[in-house]
Amino acid sequence: MTVAEVCAAVNGTVAVDVADAAATGVYVGDLLSDIMGHAGEDCALVTIQNHLNTIAVCTLVGCAVIVLCHNRPVPPDMAEAAAREGVAIVVTPLSQYAAARALSALPPAEH
Repeated sequence: MTVAEVCAAVNGTVAVDVADAAATGVYVGDLLSDIMGHAGEDCALVTIQNHLNTIAVCTLVGCAVIVLCHNRPVPPDMAEAAAREGVAIVVTPLSQYAAARALSALPPAEH
């Protein structure tokens, strides 16, 4: 699922676009250590964590897209790191549960 398709599915806006980013699964989590241990590569991470460490975790596990819920703002340092590391960010007004349901065409991205 491309960034544009993720964005449309969750009724969101693209905060950081990465041309070749595509999600092949979904992982929902807010505890960064849990995401590091369980999220799969090329997933869309559905979360409320809007800080720089989220990008570091996504880079470690290979998450392609962050879906930031509840219209949480994307701080400038997070946006800069995401662009530099090739992690797209979509901001949605939906909750984590509603965003995950909206992305249900994708399988769970767990390893």
